[in-house]
Amino acid sequence: DRYKGRCYDIEAIPGEDDMFFAYVAYPIDLFEEGSVTNMLTSIVGNVFGFKALRALRLEDLRIPPAYVKTFFGPPHGIQVERDKLNKYGRALLGCTIKPKLGLSAKNYGRACYECLRGGLDFTKDDENVNSQPFMRWRDRFGFVAEAIYKSQAETGEIKGHYLNATAPDSEGMMYRAQVAKEFGVPIVMHDYLTGGFTANTSLANYCRNNGLLLHIHRAMHAVIDRQRIHGMHFRVLAKALRMSGGDHLHSGTVVGKLEGDRDVTLGFVDLMRDNYIERDRNRGVFFTQEWMG
Repeated sequence: DRYKGRCYDIEAIPGEDDMFFAYVAYPIDLFEEGSVTNMLTSIVGNVFGFKALRALRLEDLRIPPAYVKTFFGPPHGIQVERDKLNKYGRALLGCTIKPKLGLSAKNYGRACYECLRGGLDFTKDDENVNSQPFMRWRDRFGFVAEAIYKSQAETGEIKGHYLNATAPDSEGMMYRAQVAKEFGVPIVMHDYLTGGFTANTSLANYCRNNGLLLHIHRAMHAVIDRQRIHGMHFRVLAKALRMSGGDHLHSGTVVGKLEGDRDVTLGFVDLMRDNYIERDRNRGVFFTQEWMG
């Protein structure tokens, strides 16, 4: 009995005759310390495929403080990023280079320079800019670094570019991050869902120890979170990322081309930024969450 999961409450969903919120608690000893991979494997591993279930959706998690403390979390955080960039009191402004695929490394670097010289703080790779035949990753890193240094010299401001270090394997990812550090750029990027939580945690640890900021792209999230009755909500993926490690994450927006409800979006933005978040069902926050820092 000591290791059983327990359903301690069932709540009807207004307007739905055959759907319910079930609140389930698991003993903390079931989970390996500091492992998002093990946590998700245990909670959402096989249960979503059971024949007895028509559909199942994980809406939220409450991670107890004792378990939160076993994770290192973001490599640096908001204040350290502002200190590195020497930019305070305003939002940071950036853009993704378009067309994201098809440019040569030299032309890509030129586009980065023009954006940074024109006033942006950052430019960025998109999620599928990795190392294609028309633009190999090392060439891109070199031309982008040149664009950063040139724009910094001309504007007197610190600039950056989110260099996507996502690679076919973890060793390649770590090597790309190392090369980015050698070029002296301030930030790298990772596709944490397609790349995997184990790889992401390794990259976050490297960035923490080597002074690199880490931007996270959520490519593939809608496969998991868009269906209303099956899968898991993005707030769960955001919490998992905060534990695995990332300095900032694509969170969606209330406007633009991608789906996003205003109150719910603001709810999981707070989950990523604040140290303590009160339960607020109007914003989709099912549990009070303490991040312990």
